Amino acid sequence: MEITTIESFLEFYERTREGTLRILKVVPPDKMDWAYLPGKFTIADLIRHIAAIERNLFAEVAQGNKMKYLGCGKELADGYENVMRYFNEMHAQSVEIFGKLSEADLSKTILTASGKPTTLRNFLRALIIHESHHRGALCIYLNMLGVKTPPIYGVSSEDIIQLSKAHA
Repeated sequence: MEITTIESFLEFYERTREGTLRILKVVPPDKMDWAYLPGKFTIADLIRHIAAIERNLFAEVAQGNKMKYLGCGKELADGYENVMRYFNEMHAQSVEIFGKLSEADLSKTILTASGKPTTLRNFLRALIIHESHHRGALCIYLNMLGVKTPPIYGVSSEDIIQLSKAHA
């Protein structure tokens, strides 16, 4: 996706977020602290991580500040309702910040978390990639627990096979 305006970015990002929210709706509240191995992110950690990185890294850097990401532990939010509220609040704050950016801002050079220079438009594209990456991890976690996850784009691969057979 080429980010040419902040409006086009926000529209695409909200569609990305809708897919993530569909996945979050099937998270069993009693499995928030589950991880596939000790020491790995729990489901709640992944959700908090998506939210905290969006707000405390991407939104901070986008407005010219230093990143403020300090992790994704229970001190941010604990329990199903609190984690989901945190997730939504961080997104609302971030979207408000992103909405104040201008087209000229998108061409500004910023430093990534690793200190590499890039344009803000490329940095914002990385936000979408980051969320998609962790959304995929959430799907794997949920599948390991036997939870059926909804298709991101409306149809599953099995649906596409059946549709292809019908059109053969």
